[in-house]
Amino acid sequence: MIYLFRLGKTLSARRWHAAFTPEGYLDIGKILSRICRGGIHPSIRGEVWEFLLGCYDSKSTFDEREQLRQHRRVQYAALKEECRMMFHLIGSGRFISAPVITEDGDPILDPIVLQELNVAKEPTSVGPVGPSGGFEMVKEHDKRIIQWKLSLHQIGLDVIRTDRTLVFYEKQENLSKLWDILSVYAWFDRESVRMLAMKMVGAVFFPKKYKNETLGGGNYLFAFRMLMVLFRREFSFADSLYLWEMMWSLQYDLELFFMYEDPDLTAEKSGRANVKSIRQYGKYERENMRSGGKDAEAPLPISVFLVASVLKDKSAKLTEARGLDEVVKILNNITGNLDAKKACSSAMKLHKKYLKKATLIGSRAVNLTTISSHCSPRRYDKNLYSSFGLVEEH
Repeated sequence: MIYLFRLGKTLSARRWHAAFTPEGYLDIGKILSRICRGGIHPSIRGEVWEFLLGCYDSKSTFDEREQLRQHRRVQYAALKEECRMMFHLIGSGRFISAPVITEDGDPILDPIVLQELNVAKEPTSVGPVGPSGGFEMVKEHDKRIIQWKLSLHQIGLDVIRTDRTLVFYEKQENLSKLWDILSVYAWFDRESVRMLAMKMVGAVFFPKKYKNETLGGGNYLFAFRMLMVLFRREFSFADSLYLWEMMWSLQYDLELFFMYEDPDLTAEKSGRANVKSIRQYGKYERENMRSGGKDAEAPLPISVFLVASVLKDKSAKLTEARGLDEVVKILNNITGNLDAKKACSSAMKLHKKYLKKATLIGSRAVNLTTISSHCSPRRYDKNLYSSFGLVEEH
């Protein structure tokens, strides 16, 4: 992979280390704007991502983070063992890409499944490995376990589709490690994953996006791909990383760590930001705070506005498309040709416009009875959607 070092803009190792106190406290406000300007140098990328993604509190010490790191490793080992007891391939260095169970809990015993499981036709043991190295595949009655096992081969298919141009994923053992991580996560936090996906998809699939209804219901499933893989297909690999880093730094929330570790504590501390600490938040998050968007339930992530900016940029061509094939062709033409910084800039402009309209509509809604006599029931939705330039205003 070729990394484009943006001289004087990229967050360097020197600037990164200079942002810490001797005890390990991080002044993250010093680095957020620099990441937006030029991304992160590869030599420190892993360390910086741990903070941008909320793995650690910027106000923790070196010792506190090391203790937390060790604690999490013990937690993961325990969760992984729990999953291995339910399905023996977890942690084995292998993974599956074919279903092993039906929705009714019955085992699937076709040759492909048996080959992937590497079990005998007549297994002789239950659960853990027995004398013959086989496993007994019996009917499962627990609905939660059934749902989890139904997802394992789907995770395996996603793992297979992982970008093989990356040296790390050329090795089978590393693919299986990825499958282990995703499978364990699907077990202990499946509901959160499902709800997050549905919430994000619902946010980007705006009603009445286009009047052209010849595209299979107008759902624009390509937007789903953009959102779920965060534009990995639309940008080069290097630009994808830069885009992600800009997104994470723009929407960085000082309370992100506590949201993961102790949601109840976060609720108690909501609105704690003051004039001194507000610079510790990303620019996108600061805009939400100033407009009161932080008080709303589940504010939209910046990725939604990135999708909207791409749709807006291509709206003229998309509205003229006569079928899904034409839509795919239009979107394929932009693959690898988008500019990460320009995309983020456009998303921020749309977000600002959205907040202004949302505030205006919120103020109008104070006297809903009076307003409703002058506006159609769909008026509020349409005003919000028009802020993205995805519907015509009259």
